[in-house]
Amino acid sequence: MAMEAGEIERLIKEALPDAQVTIEDLRGDGDHYAALVVSAAFAGKSRVQQHQMVYDALRGRMGSALHALALQTGVPGDGSADGMPRS
Repeated sequence: MAMEAGEIERLIKEALPDAQVTIEDLRGDGDHYAALVVSAAFAGKSRVQQHQMVYDALRGRMGSALHALALQTGVPGDGSADGMPRS
């Protein structure tokens, strides 16, 4: 079963309350999304650690309810909010 973009955003913001989250449905099928997540909680973390924080926020839905997520993360002010990731 596909996930709604709003559900993805809600789960991320529950785990990272300060996050600025932008979600784009890449194919219109509810299974392939791009997400830009900017949070101060990512400061001092590697890109892998940042992505793991987002995957953890999705509570095991990655690979089941959510088939694909092109993820871009960053810290406020680091220029990461310049655009959405593309698949």
